[in-house]
Amino acid sequence: MKLSEVKNALGSLAQIGFKLPDGSLVPSHFHVTEVGEITKHFIDCGGTVRHEKVANFQLWNANDYDHRLNPGKLLSIIELSEKVLGMGDLEIEVEYQAETIGKYGLSFDGVNFLLTTKQTDCLAKDNCGIPAEKSKFKVLEMPAAESCTPGSGCC
Repeated sequence: MKLSEVKNALGSLAQIGFKLPDGSLVPSHFHVTEVGEITKHFIDCGGTVRHEKVANFQLWNANDYDHRLNPGKLLSIIELSEKVLGMGDLEIEVEYQAETIGKYGLSFDGVNFLLTTKQTDCLAKDNCGIPAEKSKFKVLEMPAAESCTPGSGCC
């Protein structure tokens, strides 16, 4: 989900909700402690130099139950970040505290923002000899258990 999509969604909401991949909601007294741009400059295992940029939201739970972040306030934080940091319309990555800081993608279901799981991946499969898709094997018809004898190859 891009920043522009979040801004559009915020315009239609009365309150903000973030839902974790397990279906539970981030407590409603969360704070967005950071909105920023993260640049990653790296080399993959195949030797290719790569650059990635994402917009970053950091969600944090506090014991502050009296202040709720409303859609208008989050929209103003995003717009200030775009202006001050010169951020483009980037994909969003969300950080949220679990056992350690978790990184999530973001989508929207019309009511809540959904924190989506992210996975690591090899970006140079062609250079590493990793097949792009797992091989599919055809299951052979096995003889009945009564006819399986040692050395027959059925087991």
